[in-house]
Amino acid sequence: MGEVSSAVEAMKSQLAILGGVCEELSHPELVELLAELATVVRSVPALEHRVLNRLTTEVEPRDVGAASWPDVLCTALRVSKKDANRRLRHARVLGPRAAMTGEALPPLWEATAAAQARGVIGAEHVEVIARFHKNLPSWVDVGTRESADSQLAGLAAGLGPEHLDKCADRLLAMIDQDGPAPSDQDHDRKRCLSVGPQQRDGMSRVTGWLTPQARATWDAVFAKLAAPGMCNPADDTPCVDGAPTPEHTGADIRTQSQRNHDAFNALGRAALSSGELGTHNGLPVTIIVSTTLQELQSGAGVAVTGGGSLLPMGDLIQMASHAHHYLAVFDQHTNEALYLGRTRRCASPGQRIVLHARDRGCTRPGCTAAGYQCQVHHAITDWKDGGHTNINDLTLACGPDNRLIENTGWTTTRNTAGATEWIPPPDLDWGHHPLAGDGGTRTNGYHHPEKYLLPKNDDPPKNEDPPDRNALPETGDPPDSDPLPENGQLPENDGPPQNDVPPANGEP
Repeated sequence: MGEVSSAVEAMKSQLAILGGVCEELSHPELVELLAELATVVRSVPALEHRVLNRLTTEVEPRDVGAASWPDVLCTALRVSKKDANRRLRHARVLGPRAAMTGEALPPLWEATAAAQARGVIGAEHVEVIARFHKNLPSWVDVGTRESADSQLAGLAAGLGPEHLDKCADRLLAMIDQDGPAPSDQDHDRKRCLSVGPQQRDGMSRVTGWLTPQARATWDAVFAKLAAPGMCNPADDTPCVDGAPTPEHTGADIRTQSQRNHDAFNALGRAALSSGELGTHNGLPVTIIVSTTLQELQSGAGVAVTGGGSLLPMGDLIQMASHAHHYLAVFDQHTNEALYLGRTRRCASPGQRIVLHARDRGCTRPGCTAAGYQCQVHHAITDWKDGGHTNINDLTLACGPDNRLIENTGWTTTRNTAGATEWIPPPDLDWGHHPLAGDGGTRTNGYHHPEKYLLPKNDDPPKNEDPPDRNALPETGDPPDSDPLPENGQLPENDGPPQNDVPPANGEP
């Protein structure tokens, strides 16, 4: 390991030297330096691919204390799950391989891997080539794939990503001139439905591909629920069953795409209200929302759902008016027991509701799983070790992270601030992050981002007793002398005070 550390330190020192001479270079020399740096940076992933392929081949993620390799990278590199998956995906096709007999094999995309190792193509070029390989039909033979990869890698060495993308599209059309042949296998591979991250205005973008069966299903649903006058949220009494009246259709000014959205929403609400979806993690399948009584009464602010999304208070009130099960507000302690001791192992529904409001999601650092995807975990002492099922001893953890506790070296506890602290095994304990507070990288603030935005000393000042005017000041002044104001100037009227009761603001 000393050799590796020395090599890394040498790289850092060389970068420091380059940073020091930047001010001495001419403009053409600066451009040349950028080109040389780009070549070096582009070749770094080739080394990363070798490291990842050896890791993923020789050990399991649980051997280093994680549920999956993306989790290892998210913790070690502080990258997103998306970026971690991208690195692993590229390593599988661009890194060296080994046969079952141990024989060394070249990368699947040998030409692209070689170009990347030379530093002549960058991450954007690799993404274009990866998209080309993904769109190749399954019937294309290995020889054609290798030839296409070699051709694209050669073009990428002299073209920008945009031009390479055009060439890749044309090459794909030349290989598959008739377009993709319909097959169940291709349909199953391509099907997807993704809901993008929630934007600042609360909206979320939906993208995806529907299989022929799913398309036929939604065509029938939209024909009924997305017809003019149906499921219109602007109506006081929306029509959701039967035929809409002329009043309903006449007042409907929505576009077809807007009616499709409202039909989708109405179908989901009807499924939740039916009660036929069963239970999920110990609770009926429904919308769980946490808010405060003050925000609900004022009609302002946002609530947090069990899925981690934000719900404006106006929308929450409107949803609650349609179905009582959407909302439950706890202002005072209920009669339902939250302290179950050793009487039962599984948390009660009331405890799960409180955990949704308190934790909002998985408490393991780096995990983004929302409350709907979580189980209840005994945070202080595990049940098999004599732990109690009391609300202060419980926390939320997603399934993979909950199973990490078994034979992986992870332990959990509750810190002095009341947050769940995950103590990793030594191989994953990389110290504390300055923004994470006392818990460092052992607590998860993802589901409570507002805590990062508040000042460190945000607690209101405690009520203190008024100073004793008969006590001697620390400076040794006599008890009947008043201290000077902070600006050091004497007041205009320096006579004795009219009373001995200090003002409410505590000023002299």
